[in-house]
Amino acid sequence: MELYVFMDPMNPACWELQSIIRKMQIEYGHYFSMRMILSTQLSTLNMSIKNTEMDGDELEHPALPSVAIKAAELQGKRAGNRFLYKLQEHLFLQSRNVTSYDVLLEIAEEAELDQDEFKDDFHSVHSAKAFQCDLRITREMEVSEVPSIVFFNECIEDEGVKVSGLYSYDVYLTILQEMLGKDRLNRQSPPSLDDLFVKYPTMATHEVASIYNISEQTAERELKKQVLQQKLERIPLQDETLWKVK
Repeated sequence: MELYVFMDPMNPACWELQSIIRKMQIEYGHYFSMRMILSTQLSTLNMSIKNTEMDGDELEHPALPSVAIKAAELQGKRAGNRFLYKLQEHLFLQSRNVTSYDVLLEIAEEAELDQDEFKDDFHSVHSAKAFQCDLRITREMEVSEVPSIVFFNECIEDEGVKVSGLYSYDVYLTILQEMLGKDRLNRQSPPSLDDLFVKYPTMATHEVASIYNISEQTAERELKKQVLQQKLERIPLQDETLWKVK
């Protein structure tokens, strides 16, 4: 089964969906593959470019984050996902201006991308074309709201099931189960904390709690043990606490 996930990196609901997707991949990722489609709203893309007289590093435009994600993906799917998550952290937790090229370079460094390669890819035609391809898929599948997920089963002739908007984890799970035609799904146990942070180098307390089905207090206690063991770094922010691999 394949899931097409349509998202706008600047949309708060798409940031919330990330936690749900991570949990689904951990528990039921053996049932599906996933393709991320960037669907930045056209009204946003039609805004005029600010500071066009300035040097390239000071350029700002709402389309730049999406182009940057496509540039990051050229270093591999995992690199692209790391960059996307870092970008959303900077936007929603630190209130940074991620439409700035300068800030995007900072994010690329934090996401441990090859900086020279990222700059070259960002300015290349390949990243812009990849983003345009995503916008074309968005139009062809008549996706008008983000986030949206389209579930496709193995039979190519069958139409996909489109779920527009943000829902609880259980809703997506029910659709997955119905599309697979199974009475119950085989849930995989979550990995150890060490292995979890290998897969996702930065996580919020509530995400860890959700993945292990424990309270946030219990999650925080376990995560603090990892800090004492010099495995994790605690990053307190205004509305959230992040935990990052050292």
